[in-house]
Amino acid sequence: MALGLKAKRTFAAVGLMVAQAFMAGALVTVPVTTAQAQSASQIVVEGNRRVEADTIRSYFKVGPGERLDAGKIDQALKALYATGLFQDVRITPSGGRIVVTVVENSVINRVAFEGNRKVKDEQLTPEIQSKPRGTFSRALVQSDTQRIVEIYQRSGRYDVSVEPKVIELSNGRVDLVFEVNEGAKTGVAKVIFVGNTSFSDWRLKDVVKTGETNLLSWLKSNDIFDPDRVEVDRDLIRRFYLRNGFADVRVVSAVSEYDPSRKGFVITFTIDEGDRYKFGVVDLQTSVRGLDVDRLRARMRTRSGAVYNADAVEKTVEDLTIEVSKLGYPFASIKPRGDRDYNARLVNVVFVMEEGQRAYIERINIRGNTRTRDYVIRREFDIVEGDAYNRALIDRAERRIKNLNYFKTVRVTNEPGSAPDRVIVNVDVEEQATGEFSVSGGYSTADGLIGEVSVGERNLLGRGHVARASLQYGTRARGFELSFVEPYLLGERLALGLDVFGKQTTSSTYYSYTSSTIGGNIKLGIPITDNIVMQPRYSGYRQEISLPSAYQNCNNINPNSAAGTYPTPLFQGLVDPATNQPFAYNCYADGEASLAVKRELANGPVFVSLVGLSTSYNTLDNNKAPTSGLLITLNEDFAGVGGDVKFSKTTLDARLYNEVVPDVVGVLRIQGGYATGWGGADLRMLDHFQGGPNIVRGFAPAGWGPRDLTPGTNNDALGGSMFWAASIEFQTPLFFAPKDFGMKLAAFADAGQLLDYVGPTSWAEKGLIMTCPGQTINTANPMANAACYGNDSTLRSSVGVGLIWNSPFGPLRFDLAYPITSESYDKKQLFRFGGGTKF
Repeated sequence: MALGLKAKRTFAAVGLMVAQAFMAGALVTVPVTTAQAQSASQIVVEGNRRVEADTIRSYFKVGPGERLDAGKIDQALKALYATGLFQDVRITPSGGRIVVTVVENSVINRVAFEGNRKVKDEQLTPEIQSKPRGTFSRALVQSDTQRIVEIYQRSGRYDVSVEPKVIELSNGRVDLVFEVNEGAKTGVAKVIFVGNTSFSDWRLKDVVKTGETNLLSWLKSNDIFDPDRVEVDRDLIRRFYLRNGFADVRVVSAVSEYDPSRKGFVITFTIDEGDRYKFGVVDLQTSVRGLDVDRLRARMRTRSGAVYNADAVEKTVEDLTIEVSKLGYPFASIKPRGDRDYNARLVNVVFVMEEGQRAYIERINIRGNTRTRDYVIRREFDIVEGDAYNRALIDRAERRIKNLNYFKTVRVTNEPGSAPDRVIVNVDVEEQATGEFSVSGGYSTADGLIGEVSVGERNLLGRGHVARASLQYGTRARGFELSFVEPYLLGERLALGLDVFGKQTTSSTYYSYTSSTIGGNIKLGIPITDNIVMQPRYSGYRQEISLPSAYQNCNNINPNSAAGTYPTPLFQGLVDPATNQPFAYNCYADGEASLAVKRELANGPVFVSLVGLSTSYNTLDNNKAPTSGLLITLNEDFAGVGGDVKFSKTTLDARLYNEVVPDVVGVLRIQGGYATGWGGADLRMLDHFQGGPNIVRGFAPAGWGPRDLTPGTNNDALGGSMFWAASIEFQTPLFFAPKDFGMKLAAFADAGQLLDYVGPTSWAEKGLIMTCPGQTINTANPMANAACYGNDSTLRSSVGVGLIWNSPFGPLRFDLAYPITSESYDKKQLFRFGGGTKF
């Protein structure tokens, strides 16, 4: 039976109300009587071109014998709009039927971006949801527009505007074009700290990652405003204070305000420092039966009386967790409990060990690693599937994965497993570029101008391997280097390093000879603890020196007085005692290398084969700009495992950093070394230590220590078999320079000795008829004349100032040093400069 006019009008009104309710986002309940309800036995679809009619009918959920009421129509209308396939949907009754009239959305033919110079198409395309051959949706386009704006704001461009343009094409297709007006970069005009009384603004600016806009902004990106970075800085400030004794610290707020007059953001961190605490009583307690706490005390990094350090507490929990697991208690839970003594400003810490909940790792999921292999990430875990779940070890793995520097973001989360005692660990990462290509250049007073081209990869083929190739060419030095590192040898935490190198250093005012070296190294890095690393190694290299002909035209290597042959004298006009005739020429007039150098030349090329062991102890708070901690490196080398040379050499370098007063860091450095031949072999001059600015500043390379003083020779440095040196330095930032310039002023004092007991001072020229300082000439028997050399035990010392610049061009250092104690034949270098860049 056909519906009357009144019923038709009622149904039309219902459809209109449903459409209006859906478009307005509100749910409107339309009362429909049984008499008004219509059977769904026939639904007619009109206007569809790509979407099948049966597909549209399927959204009307009507079972057999059921009637299609207003509620079901409302649900179908919403569902059809939700598909994103339709621009308009109308539902009307007509002669006992339901007529569904649709207007399909267009199909996107092409998505393009215009005006985007700073952010490339390749970066924007993955971020938007509108895709070619997809359905055009105005709501989706608006969402994509906002997403593009957010991407630009993340890169510091808050003046960006994006306007989507739709170009109609035939057959229901459209081109979608996002027109971008990027605007100027919005930087950080000022970073302000409020409430910091214990640490200066300068010191805290070293802690945060956000920098200020200045003259060097074109070389960096940390001065671009990024709200996420500000939140990270907030946590970095808090952790910095917790490391330095402020257990009650709160970073109350981090407010970012745009300043139109400065055309940038002013970021203000408000800090409530609280009091500074020390560790009071530090103890271990356990409720785990059979666990001996005395065996664990050596693993503790906290001690009574030391400044409170939250990092030390955290690492102690990790170390104890690992040790307890090794003792057979994998489910033991270790929690630090702190009790503040506010009057004495002490934090009493008790590490409580209890039986934890028995839970096992069911599965470790690695997600987001499009390039890095799964096993590269999994090997950073000390636990695997099936092991006991331990939160401390999970946190440790997360830090290790972040430290790989392969990923932009790393997030480790848990979810329940298939049983109450099962846990699933999810590792979500986002890959970042790990390849490097650099062209670098620099200048130093020792090596002159030098340039380097290098290419490297920190995650080769996604396997975690490190590979690098470099080529250097300069005024006095040139060479190449190829290196490869396998960080996990045979699946263990052992780093295998392979190097092939070649270097040539030409003669200069510091050395009369040219040296050429080519060879290779095999190294194995073995971490003993977090602070101690041992590195056994093998080195094999071919070494050769050469001299200009002018420096070797006097035959004085092996004078033979019995045969009546003597070295040529220094001056023309002197008489040869064998013939009682004057010498005809002077071979020293154009310079001459020292006898020790010519002995090395006469030996020809040699192959050095040595084994060595390096042991380092590192507790620095920051490896690039330390303010506290100790770094000790001990090197042992033993040459003679095959090859042509036999010697043993030991060196020690220890550096202690301490912030003596706020923003003034003291550095105490102690160096020492000893070398000797073995198996009846002499210690070659080339294997001796040379006194230079790396030991005592104010002197040239090879500028002090034992030296051949034979008149007419080049007075080559002979080196020594033992040295020691001490240096004290104070570093403070230049407060008048912008913080991001990274400039520090240094004042230092150096002292050291270079001694020779077994080396080349006994090789200095003998048998010469010439005057050495304080020597009486024996013309009848020239071989009785003493050697002419400076074998001194004089203490060398100097004082000076320096400028340290951690510049965008690379680390630079300028030193002005004045020697306090020296010898007359020393070669001094009051000013020294060194540095380089990568671009």
